[in-house]
Amino acid sequence: MNALISVSDKTGVVDLARALHELGVRLISTGGTAKLLAEQGLPVTEVAELTAFPEMLDGRVKTLHPKVHGGLLARRDLPEHMAALHRHNISTIDILCVNLYPFEATVAKQGCTLEDAIENIDIGGPAMVRSGAKNWRDVAVLTDASQYQPVIDELKTGKLSDKTKFALAVAAFNRISNYDAAISDYLSSLQEDRSRSLFPGQSNGRFVKLQDLRYGENPHQQAAFYRDLYPAPGSLVTARQLQGKELSYNNIADADAGWECVKSFDTPACVIIKHANPCGVAVGKDAAEAYAKAFKTDPTSAFGGIIAFNRTVDRAAAEAVAKQFVEVLMAPEYTAEALEVFKAKQNVRVLQIALPPGGATDWDKGRNAMDVKRVGSGLLIQTADNHELQLADLKVVTKKHPTPQQMQDLLFAWKVAKYVKSNAIVFCKDGMTMGVGAGQMSRIDSAKIAAIKAQNAGLSLEGTAAASDAFFPFRDGLDVIIDQGASCVIQPGGSMRDAEVIAAADERGVAMVFSGVRHFRH
Repeated sequence: MNALISVSDKTGVVDLARALHELGVRLISTGGTAKLLAEQGLPVTEVAELTAFPEMLDGRVKTLHPKVHGGLLARRDLPEHMAALHRHNISTIDILCVNLYPFEATVAKQGCTLEDAIENIDIGGPAMVRSGAKNWRDVAVLTDASQYQPVIDELKTGKLSDKTKFALAVAAFNRISNYDAAISDYLSSLQEDRSRSLFPGQSNGRFVKLQDLRYGENPHQQAAFYRDLYPAPGSLVTARQLQGKELSYNNIADADAGWECVKSFDTPACVIIKHANPCGVAVGKDAAEAYAKAFKTDPTSAFGGIIAFNRTVDRAAAEAVAKQFVEVLMAPEYTAEALEVFKAKQNVRVLQIALPPGGATDWDKGRNAMDVKRVGSGLLIQTADNHELQLADLKVVTKKHPTPQQMQDLLFAWKVAKYVKSNAIVFCKDGMTMGVGAGQMSRIDSAKIAAIKAQNAGLSLEGTAAASDAFFPFRDGLDVIIDQGASCVIQPGGSMRDAEVIAAADERGVAMVFSGVRHFRH
């Protein structure tokens, strides 16, 4: 049995080679890898010796040879293939261990030039991997260090099963696909001046399936859950399910909305989601207080909702949550006492997700860089709405200025509005939502719905801060908000009738600030 080992990343390769040698496998290798194995006292045949042809063109050509690819591609069950090998003095290669030049890591570096990228495009490696994986019944192809020990363990029992070799082949072709896609993404993103466009000429999405789902948005639809090839730390796909039923398509979509919203706060916060919209958001001194305030916003809609915390859930918070029907619960940590409380509710899906490094103030961590929406035979791709408004960004446009407390309420309302479906109107006060109006064709209707929600919850909108995710095209939308009790308003501005709307705010005696940023969410 022969093994050809040629790796850029040398992690674990010496232990692999030593184990193969102890199993009686002949070792064949290329330049740097062969030198490393020889230094470790392992007998190794260099590829140049095998092919009787030297490496050339600065190593660009070394394994592109019939004695390599013939040994990989020959089917052992076809006599004519084996006769051809014998005739040309070619040995079979039964194990191939290859990882590729670090193209992805190279182009991720600041200052990477086109020349750097080109030199890190592997040719011989992918060619060997494809040859070996095509002939998977006869060749085991290892493309990642995590595969080394399981393969050695199985070889020690006798031989590798077809199941294992096929799985290795699938992983090999996936690796080649991802590698080629990374090259395509990079090269097609280059502009005439060699700078990189955010949007390459060809988009090559790479996703790994996490699980099949029972059904999709509706029972007659099929669905599966995928993650990015390289998921951001602190994102939903990194969640660990501690208990509960299998997550559904709608659970996952709603959970993502809740998690993205709650991790944007840097103080203890709770977000309750229903049908992808926040129906209650609040901050407090701890998880229990934040939950109590969030639940108070809309107890009716909270029934069967998704609940997200950005702080440890302790017994007090768990006991409060356990009093209602909840589909999914998310938090970075749970105390042992809290988990004990939820044992009595085994259907509740309890997810643990580590917050991204840097916390809420680091908007580059744990968030998608791009948003993608499928349309008929196409994609809409945009940079994600990761803008975070700061106090200094607010522009007071009315005669009346907000108080410091109102400014904080306005910022809170604006943060929540970002996660509410357009048209969005959000009333807030003292770090909690008081009424949320979402997804209406008219901004006026959204305001009225928010007021109805507040009334149903027994909350007063007097003295609240109100946020509108987009500008008011006429003063009527502002008038409705003020009629409901808002004493200060935040909106993007930018309407042709801004002057009219500002005059209306002055006439009604409320403070209004412009954010300068719109937050449509469709």
